[in-house]
This record gives sequence, structure tokens and C-alpha cells, in this order.
Amino acid sequence: MDRVSLVAAAVCPHPPLIVPEIAAGAAPELDDLRARCAAAVATLVDTRPDRLVIVGAGPTTRATRPGETYSFAGYGVPGAPGTLPLSLSVGAWLLAGSGQPYAGQCVAVDASPREAADLGARLVAEGRVALLVMGDGSACRGVKAPGYDDPRAPGYDDGVAEALATADRRALLGLEPGVAEELLVAGRPAWQVLAGADTGPVRGELTYYAAPYGVAYFVATWRRA
Repeated sequence: MDRVSLVAAAVCPHPPLIVPEIAAGAAPELDDLRARCAAAVATLVDTRPDRLVIVGAGPTTRATRPGETYSFAGYGVPGAPGTLPLSLSVGAWLLAGSGQPYAGQCVAVDASPREAADLGARLVAEGRVALLVMGDGSACRGVKAPGYDDPRAPGYDDGVAEALATADRRALLGLEPGVAEELLVAGRPAWQVLAGADTGPVRGELTYYAAPYGVAYFVATWRRA
């Protein structure tokens, strides 16, 4: 198979509340986010990639194994426990019903920018590959946020939003792991996998950026320019 670089990517967040069964009465509050994620995933599937990979942070860097399942049993949804981390579980949930086969790739939460970028390059080494990249922004947007209020958080998230909107790989690779950890940014390693996945020109579009519940969520798509 000839080497073909990344054909498309979608970036989505992975809050448990995006799953209506978990959100219960609060479900309508994230309806717009769900719709934006669904549209981004549909755009990704429409490219008809040879291979679609869900990328998300996990305890270690590893490819998922055949037969691994996702579950939200830990959040009160009936069912057996799954084996995938939350990031890949929400990604699999977003793809449910699409008919699109997919693989999963965890990137360690403490992976360095170079390690993440190198992983991205390996993921798109062959064929027409699309990536569904899962990750939340800072969790420090206000006194009710999970990480309380941090004045650095809005500027950090604005920078991520701009980088996703303009497909600025250099800006994503420049995100410091230490700052991301302090701001409880779950998406940093996965975004850096995306940044390393291709050297060709792409066109970015940011379709959602908000911080409900004090956590920043982004939805974006990257397509071949």
C-alpha cells in the first residue's frame, strides 16, 4: 500500500455528560455540543478512510486489542464494565451506528510532545487514515470548575481553539505538559498526536468552543487543503 498522509481528522471532547443516559435531566444543556460532535464525526466518516483510529489519553500508550469494549457502567448506565478509557469510550459511542470500522489508540497522559508526535506519524504511515481525536481543554474555568478558577485557563483555551481552527501544528506541539497538568487539560497528548500525524497542508475549522461546567470543550475538523 502506498504511503498516503492523513486524509481528515475530527477533534471532540469526552465529558461523560455528553452521553444522554448519564446526563439525565441535564441532557438538553449539551444538545448543541452533541450535534456539533455528530456533524464532525459524519464529516470524518464521509471521507471513506481505509482506516479510522480513535485517539485519546489513557494510563499508558498502547493500541487497543480486538474485542475490547466501551461501557459507561461506572457512570450509572446499565451494562457490563468495559476495558477502554473514557476518552476512547466516548469516541466509540460517537461512532456507534455509523457502520465505520475503527481502531483505538491510547496515548499516555504523561507522554512528551515528541513522543505523542512520533506516535501520530506512525499512525498515518500507510493508507488513507482518518483520526477521531478526543480531549477536553482546561477544567479551571470558574470557581465551580473541577479545578477551581485559574486565571491562566481562558488564555490557554483560546490558544488551543485558535490552533485547532487554523490547523497550527506548531502551536499544538508547543503546549507544555506541566501547564496542561496544572490546568487539568485532558486533551494535550491526543492533540499532539494529531499535530504529528501529517506534514501536508490541511484546512481547519472550529465549530464549537465553550466551557460549560467550567471545562473547555472544542469541536473541530481538519481536511486536506
